[in-house]
Amino acid sequence: MVHVTTKIERAAASDVARIGDFTAATIHEAQGRRGAIASNIKPIDPETSFVGSAFTVVCAPRDNLMLQVAIHYAQPGDVLIVSAGEFAEAGMFGDVLGNACKAKGIAALVTDAGVRDTRELRELGLPVFSGSVSIKGTVKETLGALNQPVVFGGELIRPGDIVKGDADGVVVVRREEAREVAELSAARDAHEAELIEKYWAGGTTIELCNLTEVLKAKGLTTDIEDAS
Repeated sequence: MVHVTTKIERAAASDVARIGDFTAATIHEAQGRRGAIASNIKPIDPETSFVGSAFTVVCAPRDNLMLQVAIHYAQPGDVLIVSAGEFAEAGMFGDVLGNACKAKGIAALVTDAGVRDTRELRELGLPVFSGSVSIKGTVKETLGALNQPVVFGGELIRPGDIVKGDADGVVVVRREEAREVAELSAARDAHEAELIEKYWAGGTTIELCNLTEVLKAKGLTTDIEDAS
């Protein structure tokens, strides 16, 4: 017997939306280079992005029984985080389940395993991020955990944490840190916008990134000094 948890504490909708204003890379950097999911997990359509509350599910390799259970219990705006043993040679999610997710208002599906029917999923417009694409089928045999903390793509994800994904990858933000991370991300965006403006005004990388003394201390010389 396996008892599953269906009720989780989610971040406030306003906090989720605020995190969604920033790129995954910006969020990762802003929160101290934490939260980045393994880089092999990428979108089947790089034009899609998502943000939402993590709804975690553990499936056995080549088995999508608990994924179907998770779709049943997930709420609109949830992101299904499907840990399936990083098994690449199985398409555990395709257009039929994609339509089930879209009809329920599920924000995205992220799995460390494989998916299939990628053309249909792209046309559907559901953000799907996966470790692989495989046409090989699955079974529906094994029970597993639902809404328990899970190490996924090298990061601990807890049910209700905020997950953001875009063309570059996926990042997780602790639910209780959402407002602080949003502020740090906004500050980082503002700083980078200022840098870009200064580059176009003639500033250089060594000057604007304060590298003069760093490079000197490391012993870097150039032929400019030789000529003088």
